[in-house]
Amino acid sequence: MNMANSNIAYLFLRLGIGISFFGHGLVRMPKLLEFSNWMVDKFKDSMLPDVLVIAFSYALPVGEFVVGLLLTLGLFTKQTAIGGGVIMLMLIFGSCAIEEWNALPSQMIHILFIVILLTQITHNQISIDQTIKK
Repeated sequence: MNMANSNIAYLFLRLGIGISFFGHGLVRMPKLLEFSNWMVDKFKDSMLPDVLVIAFSYALPVGEFVVGLLLTLGLFTKQTAIGGGVIMLMLIFGSCAIEEWNALPSQMIHILFIVILLTQITHNQISIDQTIKK
């Protein structure tokens, strides 16, 4: 694969994970109260206190939306990917806390994409980051 193809491949990877984060946040933000209530109900028997679950349930859609938007644009890609990774680690911990094992494969795939984005960041040539550098 030559450099141009690597840059295009990176763009598709970044867009794929970015749109996934963006879509999750976008559909949840208009119904934050319902989403929060659903999450509190899911975690009612977990070891996590309601106050923590409630705070996270309101912050998660906003975080997903912002990470998704910035990754899709290719703006602050490294920092945004790290933020997305932190979000995914928190989601993985939450899934384990409520024994929601079916959610883990999707969350692990998101982590894998974040790792690839970070390790191949030199191919982030088709991005706002690159335009700002010039």
